[in-house]
Amino acid sequence: MSRTFASDNNSGAHPAALIAITEANDGHFHAYGDDPWTARGIRAVRSHVGAHADVFFVFNGTGANVTSLSSLMGSGDCVVAPATAHVATDECGAPERFTGCKVVGVPTADGKLRPADVEPLLAAHGNMHHVQPRVISISQVAETGTVYTPDEVRALADLAHANGMYLHMDGARLANAAVALDLPIAAFTTDAGVDVLSFGGTKNGLLFGEAVCFLTPGLADRFLYERKSGGQLASKMRYVGAQFAAVYGSSVWCEMAGNANAMAARLAAGARSAGVELAWEAQANEVFALLSPEAMERLRATTDFYDWEPRGDRVIVRWVCSWDTTDEDVDRFIAAIPAAMEGRS
Repeated sequence: MSRTFASDNNSGAHPAALIAITEANDGHFHAYGDDPWTARGIRAVRSHVGAHADVFFVFNGTGANVTSLSSLMGSGDCVVAPATAHVATDECGAPERFTGCKVVGVPTADGKLRPADVEPLLAAHGNMHHVQPRVISISQVAETGTVYTPDEVRALADLAHANGMYLHMDGARLANAAVALDLPIAAFTTDAGVDVLSFGGTKNGLLFGEAVCFLTPGLADRFLYERKSGGQLASKMRYVGAQFAAVYGSSVWCEMAGNANAMAARLAAGARSAGVELAWEAQANEVFALLSPEAMERLRATTDFYDWEPRGDRVIVRWVCSWDTTDEDVDRFIAAIPAAMEGRS
Protein backbone atom coordinates (compact mmCIF):
# COMPACT_ATOMS: atom_id res chain seq x y z
CA MET A 1 0.00 0.00 0.00
CA SER A 2 1.23 3.51 -0.80
CA ARG A 3 1.54 6.13 1.92
CA THR A 4 -1.82 7.26 3.27
CA PHE A 5 -3.21 9.96 5.55
CA ALA A 6 -5.23 7.54 7.66
CA SER A 7 -2.92 7.23 10.67
CA ASP A 8 0.69 7.60 11.77
CA ASN A 9 0.31 3.99 12.91
CA ASN A 10 0.20 3.04 9.22
CA SER A 11 3.78 4.08 8.52
CA GLY A 12 6.66 1.65 8.74
CA ALA A 13 9.42 1.74 11.32
CA HIS A 14 12.34 4.13 10.92
CA PRO A 15 15.59 2.46 9.81
CA ALA A 16 17.25 3.54 13.07
CA ALA A 17 14.72 1.47 15.03
CA LEU A 18 15.16 -1.57 12.79
CA ILE A 19 18.95 -1.37 12.96
CA ALA A 20 18.74 -1.15 16.75
CA ILE A 21 16.58 -4.28 16.88
CA THR A 22 19.02 -6.15 14.65
CA GLU A 23 21.97 -5.14 16.83
CA ALA A 24 20.11 -6.26 19.97
CA ASN A 25 19.43 -9.62 18.36
CA ASP A 26 22.99 -10.89 18.73
CA GLY A 27 23.43 -13.33 21.60
CA HIS A 28 21.63 -14.36 24.79
CA PHE A 29 20.70 -11.88 27.51
CA HIS A 30 18.52 -12.01 30.58
CA ALA A 31 14.81 -11.56 29.93
CA TYR A 32 12.23 -9.14 31.31
CA GLY A 33 14.41 -6.04 31.11
CA ASP A 34 17.57 -7.20 32.84
CA ASP A 35 19.73 -6.37 29.84
CA PRO A 36 21.92 -3.49 28.63
CA TRP A 37 19.54 -2.33 25.88
CA THR A 38 16.67 -1.81 28.30
CA ALA A 39 19.01 0.14 30.57
CA ARG A 40 20.08 2.34 27.64
CA GLY A 41 16.47 2.90 26.63
CA ILE A 42 15.54 3.97 30.15
CA ARG A 43 18.46 6.42 30.19
CA ALA A 44 17.29 7.82 26.85
CA VAL A 45 13.75 8.41 28.16
CA ARG A 46 15.07 9.92 31.40
CA SER A 47 17.12 12.38 29.36
CA HIS A 48 13.77 13.88 28.31
CA VAL A 49 11.71 13.63 31.51
CA GLY A 50 14.28 13.76 34.32
CA ALA A 51 16.89 11.52 35.90
CA HIS A 52 14.64 10.56 38.81
CA ALA A 53 11.70 9.33 36.73
CA ASP A 54 10.68 5.69 37.11
CA VAL A 55 10.49 4.32 33.55
CA PHE A 56 8.90 1.06 32.41
CA PHE A 57 8.51 -0.25 28.87
CA VAL A 58 5.26 -1.76 27.61
CA PHE A 59 3.98 -3.02 24.25
CA ASN A 60 1.46 -0.39 23.16
CA GLY A 61 -0.39 2.82 23.95
CA THR A 62 -3.52 1.28 25.40
CA GLY A 63 -1.34 -0.88 27.62
CA ALA A 64 0.59 2.17 28.78
CA ASN A 65 -2.62 4.01 29.61
CA VAL A 66 -4.45 1.24 31.44
CA THR A 67 -1.50 0.05 33.52
CA SER A 68 -0.51 3.58 34.52
CA LEU A 69 -4.09 4.50 35.44
CA SER A 70 -4.53 1.24 37.35
CA SER A 71 -1.57 2.13 39.53
CA LEU A 72 -3.24 5.39 40.62
CA MET A 73 -6.81 4.29 41.29
CA GLY A 74 -8.91 2.35 43.76
CA SER A 75 -12.46 1.20 44.19
CA GLY A 76 -15.05 3.88 43.48
CA ASP A 77 -12.62 6.21 41.71
CA CYS A 78 -12.97 7.73 38.25
CA VAL A 79 -10.84 9.24 35.50
CA VAL A 80 -11.87 12.65 34.18
CA ALA A 81 -10.95 13.13 30.52
CA PRO A 82 -12.18 14.98 27.44
CA ALA A 83 -15.10 13.15 25.83
CA THR A 84 -12.93 12.76 22.71
CA ALA A 85 -9.97 11.26 24.62
CA HIS A 86 -8.53 7.96 23.47
CA VAL A 87 -9.15 6.44 26.91
CA ALA A 88 -12.83 7.37 26.58
CA THR A 89 -13.51 6.45 22.96
CA ASP A 90 -10.95 4.17 21.33
CA GLU A 91 -9.75 1.64 23.88
CA CYS A 92 -12.79 -0.68 23.85
CA GLY A 93 -13.47 -0.14 27.55
CA ALA A 94 -9.98 -1.30 28.53
CA PRO A 95 -9.49 1.46 31.13
CA GLU A 96 -12.74 0.46 32.87
CA ARG A 97 -11.96 -3.24 32.59
CA PHE A 98 -8.46 -3.07 34.03
CA THR A 99 -8.91 -0.28 36.57
CA GLY A 100 -12.40 -1.32 37.66
CA CYS A 101 -13.21 2.39 37.59
CA LYS A 102 -15.30 4.75 35.47
CA VAL A 103 -14.02 7.09 32.75
CA VAL A 104 -16.03 10.33 32.82
CA GLY A 105 -15.85 12.04 29.43
CA VAL A 106 -16.30 15.82 29.52
CA PRO A 107 -17.43 17.61 26.33
CA THR A 108 -14.97 20.27 25.13
CA ALA A 109 -14.92 22.66 22.19
CA ASP A 110 -11.46 21.75 20.93
CA GLY A 111 -10.56 18.44 22.57
CA LYS A 112 -8.59 20.14 25.34
CA LEU A 113 -9.61 19.92 28.99
CA ARG A 114 -9.43 23.03 31.19
CA PRO A 115 -9.87 23.51 34.96
CA ALA A 116 -13.37 24.95 34.48
CA ASP A 117 -14.37 21.69 32.78
CA VAL A 118 -13.27 19.62 35.78
CA GLU A 119 -14.36 21.81 38.68
CA PRO A 120 -18.09 20.89 38.58
CA LEU A 121 -17.17 17.22 39.09
CA LEU A 122 -15.27 17.94 42.29
CA ALA A 123 -18.53 18.29 44.22
CA ALA A 124 -18.66 14.48 44.23
CA HIS A 125 -15.69 14.26 46.59
CA GLY A 126 -16.80 12.62 49.82
CA ASN A 127 -20.19 11.52 48.50
CA MET A 128 -20.33 7.74 48.78
CA HIS A 129 -23.03 7.53 46.11
CA HIS A 130 -20.85 9.06 43.40
CA VAL A 131 -17.60 8.00 41.76
CA GLN A 132 -14.66 9.94 43.15
CA PRO A 133 -12.54 11.97 40.70
CA ARG A 134 -9.02 10.62 41.20
CA VAL A 135 -7.18 11.21 37.92
CA ILE A 136 -7.35 13.87 35.24
CA SER A 137 -6.20 12.38 31.93
CA ILE A 138 -5.25 14.47 28.90
CA SER A 139 -3.74 13.61 25.54
CA GLN A 140 -0.75 15.44 24.13
CA VAL A 141 -1.37 15.99 21.21
CA ALA A 142 -5.16 16.14 21.86
CA GLU A 143 -7.40 14.04 19.64
CA THR A 144 -8.39 17.16 17.69
CA GLY A 145 -4.78 17.87 16.73
CA THR A 146 -4.49 20.71 19.23
CA VAL A 147 -1.54 21.06 21.60
CA TYR A 148 -1.48 21.88 25.31
CA THR A 149 0.92 24.64 26.34
CA PRO A 150 2.97 24.20 29.53
CA ASP A 151 0.75 26.74 31.29
CA GLU A 152 -2.39 24.82 30.33
CA VAL A 153 -0.89 21.59 31.66
CA ARG A 154 0.25 23.32 34.86
CA ALA A 155 -3.25 24.70 35.49
CA LEU A 156 -4.70 21.19 35.36
CA ALA A 157 -1.90 19.78 37.52
CA ASP A 158 -2.44 22.47 40.16
CA LEU A 159 -6.18 21.76 40.21
CA ALA A 160 -5.57 18.02 40.51
CA HIS A 161 -3.03 18.30 43.29
CA ALA A 162 -5.12 20.78 45.26
CA ASN A 163 -7.94 18.23 45.27
CA GLY A 164 -6.04 15.03 46.05
CA MET A 165 -5.93 13.96 42.40
CA TYR A 166 -3.27 13.04 39.85
CA LEU A 167 -2.57 14.25 36.32
CA HIS A 168 -1.97 11.60 33.66
CA MET A 169 -0.83 12.44 30.15
CA ASP A 170 -1.40 10.15 27.19
CA GLY A 171 1.66 11.10 25.15
CA ALA A 172 1.10 8.99 22.06
CA ARG A 173 2.16 12.02 19.96
CA LEU A 174 4.47 13.50 22.56
CA ALA A 175 7.27 14.10 20.06
CA ASN A 176 4.97 16.02 17.72
CA ALA A 177 3.89 18.24 20.61
CA ALA A 178 7.50 18.99 21.56
CA VAL A 179 8.32 20.02 18.01
CA ALA A 180 5.13 22.08 17.70
CA LEU A 181 5.91 23.93 20.94
CA ASP A 182 9.65 24.11 20.19
CA LEU A 183 10.25 23.01 23.78
CA PRO A 184 11.93 20.10 25.56
CA ILE A 185 9.52 17.31 26.51
CA ALA A 186 10.13 18.00 30.21
CA ALA A 187 8.79 21.55 29.84
CA PHE A 188 5.20 20.36 29.41
CA THR A 189 5.42 17.12 31.41
CA THR A 190 7.71 16.91 34.43
CA ASP A 191 8.16 20.66 34.87
CA ALA A 192 4.43 21.29 34.37
CA GLY A 193 3.33 18.90 37.12
CA VAL A 194 2.35 15.74 35.23
CA ASP A 195 2.39 12.77 37.61
CA VAL A 196 2.35 9.87 35.15
CA LEU A 197 3.15 9.94 31.45
CA SER A 198 2.45 7.43 28.69
CA PHE A 199 5.51 8.18 26.53
CA GLY A 200 4.76 7.39 22.90
CA GLY A 201 7.04 5.55 20.51
CA THR A 202 4.99 3.68 17.92
CA LYS A 203 3.43 6.72 16.22
CA ASN A 204 6.89 8.25 15.84
CA GLY A 205 8.81 5.57 13.99
CA LEU A 206 9.19 2.66 16.41
CA LEU A 207 8.22 -0.85 15.37
CA PHE A 208 6.41 -1.26 18.70
CA GLY A 209 6.80 -0.10 22.28
CA GLU A 210 5.82 2.71 24.64
CA ALA A 211 7.09 3.79 28.04
CA VAL A 212 5.26 4.50 31.28
CA CYS A 213 7.01 7.27 33.20
CA PHE A 214 6.22 8.04 36.83
CA LEU A 215 7.35 11.62 37.28
CA THR A 216 6.21 12.06 40.88
CA PRO A 217 8.27 10.05 43.41
CA GLY A 218 6.56 7.17 45.16
CA LEU A 219 3.83 6.46 42.61
CA ALA A 220 5.55 3.52 40.94
CA ASP A 221 5.64 1.22 43.96
CA ARG A 222 3.15 -1.31 42.56
CA PHE A 223 3.67 -0.82 38.85
CA LEU A 224 5.80 -3.94 38.36
CA TYR A 225 2.76 -5.99 39.35
CA GLU A 226 0.32 -3.88 37.32
CA ARG A 227 2.43 -4.34 34.21
CA LYS A 228 2.74 -8.10 34.65
CA SER A 229 -0.90 -8.73 35.54
CA GLY A 230 -1.97 -6.44 32.70
CA GLY A 231 -0.14 -8.53 30.09
CA GLN A 232 2.34 -5.76 29.27
CA LEU A 233 5.62 -7.28 30.48
CA ALA A 234 7.79 -8.13 27.47
CA SER A 235 10.06 -11.11 28.04
CA LYS A 236 12.43 -9.90 25.30
CA MET A 237 12.28 -6.31 26.43
CA ARG A 238 15.66 -5.51 24.93
CA TYR A 239 14.00 -4.99 21.55
CA VAL A 240 11.88 -2.18 22.98
CA GLY A 241 14.73 -0.62 24.93
CA ALA A 242 17.04 -0.75 21.92
CA GLN A 243 14.57 1.25 19.83
CA PHE A 244 14.12 3.93 22.49
CA ALA A 245 17.88 4.18 22.94
CA ALA A 246 18.44 4.63 19.22
CA VAL A 247 15.58 7.04 18.53
CA TYR A 248 15.20 9.04 21.76
CA GLY A 249 18.87 8.87 22.65
CA SER A 250 19.63 10.83 19.47
CA SER A 251 18.01 13.52 17.33
CA VAL A 252 16.08 10.98 15.24
CA TRP A 253 12.85 11.41 17.25
CA CYS A 254 12.87 15.16 16.63
CA GLU A 255 13.63 14.80 12.94
CA MET A 256 10.77 12.35 12.46
CA ALA A 257 8.22 14.45 14.36
CA GLY A 258 9.48 17.57 12.61
CA ASN A 259 8.82 16.06 9.20
CA ALA A 260 5.34 14.87 10.19
CA ASN A 261 4.43 18.32 11.53
CA ALA A 262 5.86 20.12 8.52
CA MET A 263 3.93 17.92 6.12
CA ALA A 264 0.70 18.56 8.06
CA ALA A 265 1.31 22.30 7.88
CA ARG A 266 1.87 22.00 4.12
CA LEU A 267 -1.32 19.96 3.77
CA ALA A 268 -3.37 22.39 5.87
CA ALA A 269 -2.16 25.39 3.88
CA GLY A 270 -2.82 23.67 0.56
CA ALA A 271 -6.29 22.54 1.61
CA ARG A 272 -7.22 26.05 2.74
CA SER A 273 -5.99 27.48 -0.55
CA ALA A 274 -8.26 24.98 -2.31
CA GLY A 275 -11.26 26.27 -0.34
CA VAL A 276 -11.42 23.67 2.44
CA GLU A 277 -12.50 24.78 5.91
CA LEU A 278 -10.56 23.32 8.83
CA ALA A 279 -12.40 22.23 11.98
CA TRP A 280 -9.45 23.05 14.24
CA GLU A 281 -6.08 24.66 13.73
CA ALA A 282 -3.47 22.15 12.56
CA GLN A 283 -0.89 22.49 15.33
CA ALA A 284 1.04 19.23 15.03
CA ASN A 285 0.79 16.36 12.53
CA GLU A 286 -3.01 16.10 12.11
CA VAL A 287 -5.36 18.07 9.90
CA PHE A 288 -9.13 18.02 10.49
CA ALA A 289 -11.12 19.22 7.51
CA LEU A 290 -14.81 19.75 6.76
CA LEU A 291 -16.06 18.13 3.56
CA SER A 292 -19.38 17.15 2.06
CA PRO A 293 -19.94 13.38 2.10
CA GLU A 294 -19.68 13.34 -1.71
CA ALA A 295 -16.39 15.26 -1.76
CA MET A 296 -15.05 13.01 0.98
CA GLU A 297 -15.71 9.85 -1.01
CA ARG A 298 -14.29 11.30 -4.23
CA LEU A 299 -11.15 12.44 -2.43
CA ARG A 300 -10.75 9.06 -0.75
CA ALA A 301 -10.15 7.61 -4.21
CA THR A 302 -6.80 9.43 -4.11
CA THR A 303 -5.66 7.94 -0.79
CA ASP A 304 -7.03 6.56 2.45
CA PHE A 305 -8.11 8.65 5.46
CA TYR A 306 -10.65 8.44 8.28
CA ASP A 307 -14.06 10.01 8.83
CA TRP A 308 -14.06 11.69 12.21
CA GLU A 309 -17.56 12.91 13.00
CA PRO A 310 -20.56 14.54 11.28
CA ARG A 311 -21.04 18.28 11.58
CA GLY A 312 -24.30 19.47 10.09
CA ASP A 313 -24.43 18.54 6.42
CA ARG A 314 -20.69 17.96 6.30
CA VAL A 315 -18.22 15.49 7.78
CA ILE A 316 -15.06 16.20 9.73
CA VAL A 317 -12.30 14.07 8.25
CA ARG A 318 -8.83 13.47 9.67
CA TRP A 319 -5.63 13.55 7.67
CA VAL A 320 -2.51 12.42 9.56
CA CYS A 321 1.07 12.90 8.38
CA SER A 322 3.90 10.58 9.40
CA TRP A 323 7.66 10.61 9.70
CA ASP A 324 7.90 9.28 6.14
CA THR A 325 5.28 11.53 4.48
CA THR A 326 6.80 13.41 1.54
CA ASP A 327 6.16 16.68 -0.26
CA GLU A 328 5.01 14.63 -3.22
CA ASP A 329 2.45 12.75 -1.11
CA VAL A 330 0.98 16.02 0.13
CA ASP A 331 1.03 17.86 -3.19
CA ARG A 332 -0.63 14.97 -5.03
CA PHE A 333 -3.42 14.95 -2.48
CA ILE A 334 -3.87 18.74 -2.55
CA ALA A 335 -4.06 18.65 -6.35
CA ALA A 336 -7.04 16.27 -6.12
CA ILE A 337 -9.08 18.48 -3.77
CA PRO A 338 -10.63 20.97 -6.25
CA ALA A 339 -12.06 18.24 -8.49
CA ALA A 340 -13.37 16.34 -5.46
CA MET A 341 -15.14 19.42 -4.14
CA GLU A 342 -16.60 20.33 -7.54
CA GLY A 343 -17.78 16.81 -8.34
CA ARG A 344 -15.42 16.30 -11.26
CA SER A 345 -13.77 12.94 -11.94
